[in-house]
Amino acid sequence: MTDNYTPPKVWTNDAKSGGQFASINRPISGPTHDKELPVGDHPFQLYSLATPNGVKVTVMFEELLAAGHKDAEYDAWLIRIGDGDQFGSGFVGVNPNSKIPALMDRSGAKPIRVFESGAILLHLAEKFSAFLGKAEDRPEMLSWLFWQMGSAPYLGGGFGHFYAYAPEKWEYPINRFTMETKRQLDVLDKRLAETAFIAGDDYTIADMAIWSWYGQLVLGRLYSAAEFLDVDSYGNVMAWAKKIDTRPAVQRGRMVNRTFGEPETQLHERHDASDFDTRTQDKIAAE
Repeated sequence: MTDNYTPPKVWTNDAKSGGQFASINRPISGPTHDKELPVGDHPFQLYSLATPNGVKVTVMFEELLAAGHKDAEYDAWLIRIGDGDQFGSGFVGVNPNSKIPALMDRSGAKPIRVFESGAILLHLAEKFSAFLGKAEDRPEMLSWLFWQMGSAPYLGGGFGHFYAYAPEKWEYPINRFTMETKRQLDVLDKRLAETAFIAGDDYTIADMAIWSWYGQLVLGRLYSAAEFLDVDSYGNVMAWAKKIDTRPAVQRGRMVNRTFGEPETQLHERHDASDFDTRTQDKIAAE
């Protein structure tokens, strides 16, 4: 991003990318080391971290359990992406793209892998016939779910990277991705002026997916960017975000696989509902 930089005809990996994630960035896929994944006792084995994409799925599991779906019990194993856990052979076997979250569904005769957060949400929603909304609203719900999957890379990999994580502050990419992030917030704000939830009257997986990114953004939990983005000007998004934030299952889901924030909000691994009361980091430190 200097005035005299000219891209080569063919890019090579000679130059260091720099920044917070330089040590784990690479231009090829596949495992870097052999490491089997742990397996717990529950039907679902989740391997994740409490990034927005991870939070989508842990919120969904907690919502399913809160709704009485006892067969949705799950083990949540921590994947430390900063340490390269996602490049272990076991994890790559579940998700060849080496991104969290990754799920093994062991509830049937044969284990099934599911990767990509939107696919996991849809898999669980269809399996339990839950949080899909009314049948007549299904196309709208799916449209917004896929809107989130396509839009969030501009927020995370674009705005978040250049605003919060890049080794230097560069005006052009920050302006470019700020404009797109604010446009997306405006899209949501106009939609939520019409409906109680994203797809209509019902709370669905589309709300879970979008809230984990855009709801947490306006609530000041992503990139310390709330003031910069003037999030209070998106009143409908803010009201919706606060409404979802009060749900006990959402509050629990945010804690699972979390390794940052206050110790009482961190539940590194979740294997039982009682873990929220007994295995948060403040409780472990006091043992």
